[in-house]
Amino acid sequence: MAAEPDIVDELRRLRSRVPYLTGALAASVDGLVLAQDTPGVEPDGMAALTAAALGVAVRLTDATGQGEFRELTVRGAYGYVATYAAGRTAVLTLLAQDRVNAGRLHLEGRRAGARIGELLDSRAPVEAPVTKPARAPARTRTARAPRTTNTRTSTDS
Repeated sequence: MAAEPDIVDELRRLRSRVPYLTGALAASVDGLVLAQDTPGVEPDGMAALTAAALGVAVRLTDATGQGEFRELTVRGAYGYVATYAAGRTAVLTLLAQDRVNAGRLHLEGRRAGARIGELLDSRAPVEAPVTKPARAPARTRTARAPRTTNTRTSTDS
């Protein structure tokens, strides 16, 4: 898919609003680059890794009952990688130096993700919602009753 000019503009505006932001990438949830502004980082590899991390994050939020995926943040020795939901079919991944204001990164990342999601969702055909099969209720452990032993008593003969 060719980069959407509106999304590229949003990525550039985001980079200008957040000091120490070093890269931004919009990708589909299956790892295809939609738009990127990532100097020094290979965007296809970053999109593929984002999709893999997203899969784990979605499973983790589902397994723990935390609801729909919203964001994932990884902090390394030299900075941050933050991924935000961007509509129904995309994510926004940001790279930032360690000295970035993390609150500002999250605030602007969430806003940009929402704007990118609106742009993409308004152009995508609306699909019927996918219904998940009902989950079995969680199993709970109950205390076991003490075992009764069938001991024989000996009698003197």
